[in-house]
Amino acid sequence: MLRLLGTAAVALLALTACSAPATPGSTSAGGAIVVATSGEPDTLNPILGYGSDGAALIFDGLVARDAENNLIPALAAELPAVSADGRTVTAKLRTGVTFHDGGPLTADDVVFTYTSVLDPAVDSTLRSDLDMLTGVTATDPSTVVFTLKYAYAPFLQRLTLGIVPAKALSGQDVNKSGFNQKPVGTGPYQVTSWTPGDRLVLAANDTWWGGKPANSGVIVAFVADDNVRAQRARSGEFDAVELAPKLATGFAGFTVHKVPTADYRGVMLPMNDPVTGDVTIRKALNAAVDRQAMVTGVLAGAGEPAYGPVPPTSPFHVATQPAPVNLDEAGWVAGADGIRAKNGQRAEFTLMYPATDSLRKELALAVTADAKKAGIEVKPEGLTWDAIEPRMKNDALIMGWGTPYDPDFVSYKLFGGQFAGQGFFNPGSYRSEVVDKALQAGRDNADPAERKTAYATFQQQLAADAPWVFLTYLQHTYAVRDDLAGVTPRVEAHEHDVANSLWWNVHTWTRK
Repeated sequence: MLRLLGTAAVALLALTACSAPATPGSTSAGGAIVVATSGEPDTLNPILGYGSDGAALIFDGLVARDAENNLIPALAAELPAVSADGRTVTAKLRTGVTFHDGGPLTADDVVFTYTSVLDPAVDSTLRSDLDMLTGVTATDPSTVVFTLKYAYAPFLQRLTLGIVPAKALSGQDVNKSGFNQKPVGTGPYQVTSWTPGDRLVLAANDTWWGGKPANSGVIVAFVADDNVRAQRARSGEFDAVELAPKLATGFAGFTVHKVPTADYRGVMLPMNDPVTGDVTIRKALNAAVDRQAMVTGVLAGAGEPAYGPVPPTSPFHVATQPAPVNLDEAGWVAGADGIRAKNGQRAEFTLMYPATDSLRKELALAVTADAKKAGIEVKPEGLTWDAIEPRMKNDALIMGWGTPYDPDFVSYKLFGGQFAGQGFFNPGSYRSEVVDKALQAGRDNADPAERKTAYATFQQQLAADAPWVFLTYLQHTYAVRDDLAGVTPRVEAHEHDVANSLWWNVHTWTRK
């Protein structure tokens, strides 16, 4: 499936009526841009979770984010208005916007998109993100009114969700629709083809409301293996490529961009395991890992130590440092081989990581070495995601999450007890009444001071319980051809790949 991209690029140009070659390194200002990433979406439907934080290339939300991650109007003519009590949000649509098939955008499309997310028959991972929403109505063809159960401070940030055309999905099973593979949006690019495991080919939408894109299209190559992606980049296949920090070296004719993020890596510790379910073991491991050494050695300096899920750049951040614990006093006594045991149970556990992710592998090995010094034996195991997922309730995992936006995003589902054991949200089944109350208080309150207090409590309790051992915040590392103009890094979330990556504004990129 790891095929060269020249044929796809030529096909794309034929479809977009551009005669210049679209191969990487082309001197044409309007040629297709070829980018490569490790991750691939499961769907291209925003209702099912694709590009929910915006910059989805194919879709637009009511609002978008600029280079500083500030909210700006997109499909909304201006930022939606919030009522005095915070429970009514009114959006006026931009006029003259059309979908890729030429159909007009109306308020009914917005209503359909959001009501579909809330529909229990639709398997949307976003439903709990909108549980403050009681209704969405179209008061006229260009006005949408959102009604909330309570004043939810970051609600406007939720309006980055891409809008779909109601006529394309009405009366269908959204979960199984062909729209999910070849959708119709309003964004700067439209889907030409998607070959899972290989590439997504996008053609410029010349009638985009934001102005004709500066290039003829984008080809996104999906290459899961870090080393293979680096090799293909060196062979000249890509214009821009996401790489592990250590692999982003020695690229002649490329500039390396180290992009700041709120993307953390850590060890998720399941509560169901007899070893990782012991809070003293978790605290000992939390104190034993050498985070700075990981930043220096594994990340080649492209990151910083992490101690919690709210990044230091956030106004809600609270500094928490792990405190040493006495495992002897807790009954975990070292044996002849240096590994501790308690009541016949050795202090050992398996630590999974995705085998194609070189960075997570190195982090797993670093954790293994640090844990051994504390008398804890960690057994690293590289697996496919298909093999990892059913084992997450019982085996530890090098995981990644994080958001530069509101602290309610991600953390509410990742650490909330009501999501215990639900896939990649709280897979370790962590439960804390204090954390649950704090997360709900942060979600329910619009007052900034009360929200800061709630999230401080959350972070402090999480540090005390150590259900995760947070390791590092990353800088996402990209190599980009020097002949590309318009590249504008901005602070990124964990999920970037096709959406919210360095190519968030690829519609402005040109060749010099």
